[in-house]
Amino acid sequence: MSTHRLPLAQVISRRAIFDGRIIELSVERVRYPNGHCGDLEIVRHPGAAAVVPVTDDGQVVLVRQYRHAIGGWLLEVPAGKLDPGEAPVDCARRETGEEVALSPRTLVALGSIFPTPGFADERIWLFLGTDLEPVPGGLEPDEVIEVMQVPMAEAVALAAGAAPVGDNLRDAKSAIAILRAARHLGLD
Repeated sequence: MSTHRLPLAQVISRRAIFDGRIIELSVERVRYPNGHCGDLEIVRHPGAAAVVPVTDDGQVVLVRQYRHAIGGWLLEVPAGKLDPGEAPVDCARRETGEEVALSPRTLVALGSIFPTPGFADERIWLFLGTDLEPVPGGLEPDEVIEVMQVPMAEAVALAAGAAPVGDNLRDAKSAIAILRAARHLGLD
């Protein structure tokens, strides 16, 4: 892989379209590094953190969450949006407590991902959470969640698409986080 810095696009103009509770949408006119120009619809997002909570006996704590945008339910790891000025590690701990009523005493950074870089700048920091302690949960009004636990081997199979088709874990951040956690634990 080359280590030299490649040129970036130059923003010629920016037009705000929407400024909401979670995202901002704009249209940016850019000049690409190859000299061509084009308009891009860009979603700006404050970022998020996702945690693979693993119990002392090797169970992965997952949530089955209703996601209206996809018209159904997804199996996911606990995750959520960064609050203004909040560090990803603090968000990870807060979201795990809110969603599954457990707080990891130990969080191991597993890197970060850009889930949809074609149109959004959202960055999600991934963590492995262990040494879990019970805490009071606190779901938001728009969170409809069922908490479940599965053995790490089953979570890896779900993330890798090796389970029966309808049971596979289809949430990208969760699949990547589980596979990275398994590798960190030497279980891949």
